[in-house]
Amino acid sequence: MSKLLTFVTEPQQLPATTEAAQRKQNFKEIYGQFDPKAAALQASRCSQCGVPFCQIHCPLQNNIPDWLKLTAEGRLEEAYQVSSATNTFPEICGRICPQDKLCEGNCVIEKGFESVTIGSVEKYITETAFEMGWVKPPKPARENGLSIGIIGAGPAGLAAADILRRRGYEVHIYDRYDRVGGLLIYGIPNFKLEKEIVERRRALFEAAGITFHLNFEVGKDATLEELRKRHTAILISTGVYKAREMEIPNTSLDGVLPALDYLIASNQVCLGDTVEDYENGTLNAKGKHVVVIGGGDTAMDCVRTAVRQGAKKVTCLYRRDRANMPGSAREVKNAEEEGVEFLWLSAPKAFVGDNEIDKILGIKMRLGAPDASGRQSPIIIEDSQFTLKADMAIKALGFDAENIPIAFGAPELALSKWGTLAVDSKTQMTSLPGVFAAGDIVRGASLVVWAIKDGRDAAEGIDAWVKAKEKVA
Repeated sequence: MSKLLTFVTEPQQLPATTEAAQRKQNFKEIYGQFDPKAAALQASRCSQCGVPFCQIHCPLQNNIPDWLKLTAEGRLEEAYQVSSATNTFPEICGRICPQDKLCEGNCVIEKGFESVTIGSVEKYITETAFEMGWVKPPKPARENGLSIGIIGAGPAGLAAADILRRRGYEVHIYDRYDRVGGLLIYGIPNFKLEKEIVERRRALFEAAGITFHLNFEVGKDATLEELRKRHTAILISTGVYKAREMEIPNTSLDGVLPALDYLIASNQVCLGDTVEDYENGTLNAKGKHVVVIGGGDTAMDCVRTAVRQGAKKVTCLYRRDRANMPGSAREVKNAEEEGVEFLWLSAPKAFVGDNEIDKILGIKMRLGAPDASGRQSPIIIEDSQFTLKADMAIKALGFDAENIPIAFGAPELALSKWGTLAVDSKTQMTSLPGVFAAGDIVRGASLVVWAIKDGRDAAEGIDAWVKAKEKVA
């Protein structure tokens, strides 16, 4: 049996990472996996503290110290049961969560000893569970004869479907794309999340009797009202995909691209699809000077994708400094190792070119007083203009919600002041009875782990509402 509190004698260790020169040549995941001995040893570094800040700072409130202790003791099936009790997709969160900003970043071990490698242990537990056959389809003990419709097959919708199916509901999921997963399939590159991981969960959901209606666009193939007539309740979990625009000259030049268009095309090619705009070079960075504008994880996905596509040079332009970057510090480090250049405290002033972009006119910034969010506001430094060669500029500035009431033919759906769907904070119900919403379409663009939490919470709200309405146990 492994002892706990070994952080005083055992250093922090991550699974082996593929060398930068090699990983730039393909889109495979860059992190390896612990072997049983290493996993138990790293899990044993947990101090089993009285106030587990790792758990408090996890959106899902995962029982992290418990499954670390079980892993250290070699009780992996129990560790998986504890891990999966609060998280629908621990194998995904273990790969793509920004642990450095959440659980690991709040580990109470003194910083000289470094935090427990929580994400890597979480991934190890779940991969072992799949290998051993411990992961089962979410089948109910009995059917209740009621039907739930979910619009959006991303992490929020899938998390809700998992819980609702276990409760005995017939679950139908509608999605505009041709594959299940939403952002997990089309937004996140393979080097962070290989698609077989998502496909594996989809197969489990189908085995549980969940029905997917793909290439189905609500508002065209059926209105929201028509879906309401088919199902006892509806959950809207479409995510947010509308790119934020920049108020600078020449944003319509060829070669100035929204981040999601670029990432979707790359992921489709990795999935074996033929994408015309990739083949003709429009959405392909090969041989180009690429500039990505933004400082979040989407920007990191773009710069690292461009490297793998064979860009001549890749630069990230961000208006704040490294310490104030919203993206994962681990992803910034990975990008730098792969040859990406970061221009901190810099912003585009204009895109320059005739029909196609040729360069970016930039300007230097400094940080001033904190804004309403508490972050220091970037301020332009006068007479600090510079030019930057650019054959492709990718705008990774975040996403806004499309107008769901108009798109779905449901003008009575109320919106928040940010254009997202307004819901009751306790039940997740919208202004329409029996219509609920979860994930980014309510919260705004955020992390996958928050979408999972919101989907699980919405499932609880739906279940309570249906039981009260239908008077079922």
